[in-house]
This record gives sequence, C-alpha cells and structure tokens, in this order.
Amino acid sequence: MKYYYSYQTSIGEIWICEEDKQITRLSFKKPETGYEKKETKLLRETARQIDEYLHGQRMSFNLPLNPQGTPYQKTVWNALLRVYYGETRTYKQIAEDIGNPKSCRAVGLANNKNPIAIIIPCHRIVGSNGKLVGYAGGLEIKEKLLAIEQ
Repeated sequence: MKYYYSYQTSIGEIWICEEDKQITRLSFKKPETGYEKKETKLLRETARQIDEYLHGQRMSFNLPLNPQGTPYQKTVWNALLRVYYGETRTYKQIAEDIGNPKSCRAVGLANNKNPIAIIIPCHRIVGSNGKLVGYAGGLEIKEKLLAIEQ
C-alpha cells in the first residue's frame, strides 16, 4: 500500500509518502493520486526526525528510503547523500563525484527531480559561484535549511 500524511513544520507544510515501509517522497505539496491518507508509524517517525533536524537537534537521518527515478537520477541522489550536514557542493562537484565531470546540467535536472527533499539533501547544492539556485520548496526555504546547518 501507498500512504501519505502531511505535517506542519517550522518551514511550512510537508507531505511524506511511503510505499512498502520505505519513504518514497517528501515534498512541499500534496502527492499525486494513488496514495491513501493514513498516518503510519514510519511516516510519524520521519516527521519526528524532520522536526528534530529543523530544530537543530539532528544532523543525519535513519530512515528506509526508496526514491523513484531513473538509474542516472538515483546515482546523483546517492551522491547528494554524501554531502554532509553543514557542507555545500556545486553541481560541477557532484558531476565530478559521479565520474561525469561534464554533466553539470544533467546533475541539475536530477537534483530538481529529487523526490525526498531535506533527507536527500539537494538543498546543499549551490551554483558554481556559491549562489543559491533553484529549490522545489523555494529559495527562502533553501536559505533556512542551510542556516540551520551553520
């Protein structure tokens, strides 16, 4: 079964989805159809860990993740998981990390499609000039997430 539940946080409402006891989505908007609204133990635990993170009490997450995407997207998302709390990387650095240094634009597109915001830390990726660029939740939220980690 596929379940979702929404939670109010210090950065606004978030929507968390699970399928087969794995987190498949964390976003700032309601999921598409196909999910049943039901708060499960895993969704509640995910919300608890997010709340701890947002209050500066958690630096990493311990949750079963199953982001849905292409093999290339999953490669990029796995690289994002290696950008640790308090760090930032550029799209170019991620492209180099996955062994394809000329794929900055493709990395950006994969970053944009990240289905599990915050936990897969796409907010830690910045432009080559160090400026904040694009974020599904908006640049204001990206700024807040990065400020939490400083």
